Amino acid sequence: MGLKITLKPKERMIIGGAVITNGDSKCDLIIENKVPLLREKNILKEEEANTPGRRIYFVIQLMYIDEENLTTHHKAYWDLVSSFIQAAPSALEMIKQISDHIVSNRYYMALKLAGKLIEYEQEVIKSV
Repeated sequence: MGLKITLKPKERMIIGGAVITNGDSKCDLIIENKVPLLREKNILKEEEANTPGRRIYFVIQLMYIDEENLTTHHKAYWDLVSSFIQAAPSALEMIKQISDHIVSNRYYMALKLAGKLIEYEQEVIKSV
């Protein structure tokens, strides 16, 4: 059996690069093969990528759903993390973990850790 996903009315998600919007009622989908997918709550819009941590998350999101442009996304990622580490060296271990997933093509796992990087970034900003 595949992965069962229940979408709320009007909920959006990305499946294999396609943006899907549910209709007016609840919907069950069963994904029967391995394909990149992101639920609306995990999708970061480009205009929301307004901090260094969020920009890192966004570019990893692009790696995950836009395989055709991986080279471009990887370059952007390494540029972003280099700047991030210079500004917040205390995040080095977290960045290393994310990068390990990136080089192993485990983009979803990298994306989950990038969410924690955003939380860490917010904590750092609050403490300044």
